[in-house]
Amino acid sequence: MAKYFFIAGEASGDMHAAALIAHIQKRDPQAEVCGFGGDQMAQAGCVLLRHIRNMAFMGFSAVISHWRDVRDNFRIARMALLHERPDALVLIDYPSFNLRIASFCKRHLPDTKIYYYIPPKVWAWKRRRIHQIARLCDRVLGIFPFEPAFYAQYGYTCEYVGNPTAEQMAAIRNKKSVVTATIAVLPGSRPSEISHCLPTMLEAARRFPDYTPVVCAAPNIADDFYAPYLRNNERLVRNTYDTVQQASAAVVNSGTATLETALLGCPQVAVYHLGCARLLGLIRWAQPLVFSIKHFTLVNIIAGKEVIKECVANDFTTDKVATEVARLLHDKAYKKEMLASYEHLVSLLGTQPAASTAAQYITSKP
Repeated sequence: MAKYFFIAGEASGDMHAAALIAHIQKRDPQAEVCGFGGDQMAQAGCVLLRHIRNMAFMGFSAVISHWRDVRDNFRIARMALLHERPDALVLIDYPSFNLRIASFCKRHLPDTKIYYYIPPKVWAWKRRRIHQIARLCDRVLGIFPFEPAFYAQYGYTCEYVGNPTAEQMAAIRNKKSVVTATIAVLPGSRPSEISHCLPTMLEAARRFPDYTPVVCAAPNIADDFYAPYLRNNERLVRNTYDTVQQASAAVVNSGTATLETALLGCPQVAVYHLGCARLLGLIRWAQPLVFSIKHFTLVNIIAGKEVIKECVANDFTTDKVATEVARLLHDKAYKKEMLASYEHLVSLLGTQPAASTAAQYITSKP
């Protein structure tokens, strides 16, 4: 009977971990699963030792203000590992916490195999972490097709197991939908980014009176939060994927949503707010010094070229976003080229089922 100890520290990690747990249990029905996570992991059969509500602290100030919780999380994780002595430790993203726990596990439980499913985005920033990940983990299971080549540059191995977003969107994309005179607005999932981004996104969309702006709400944000930003003819919806498929164009806050929008076949412009935008307007010049990538959005990073326009920092203005929306709505050649690039993106991501493939690696005997 194998024991699996999972650590996911955020809602997205909870979702991906739950899918992985389900596939592990299919392959190993006697598996015992415990760890840190959320409701979806619990529903999948994981015995929760700590809930993500006590873990998902974003930013330096949030970590400092919750330092007792952070300290307790490390203590509970270390004690639980020593008590459970699992056959496998499965880490899901959440690098600042997970890499420290992996180091502890490597020192004190040398027989426990360590797997990193959805590893940190070392190809984007903090590239030095790649050495730590490779040293601590028995297998690295990536969800982006370029990750194996990136790890190979340093003499390390990373397995591409498939992309869960591509898998999810493929099922939705097969549904027929009629394009309507709407502009989908996806302002993000956190209150701070919504308040920073939504006003400019809506002002740009309002410049096209023949199209209705439709704001896609985040699951964890109440309707009342959006109300001050909306006008009478503008709608707030929670069926994001249907809305995106039916929209003539989309304005999307950079993140996984840009990849979802591309895989659903909707022309888009990506935006991202950064504080001190005028100063950070130099970011394009300074980018090689700060980042390891040429682009900011997953769509462009995976494609290796600019497929969608990125309005970042001081480029995130009403005028620049509106100019790009006009191209999406009225420049047929431009739209056709973008949609063709989307199809290439689908082929790059492939059809490999991520959670199922990862489960094969984790449950296979050495």
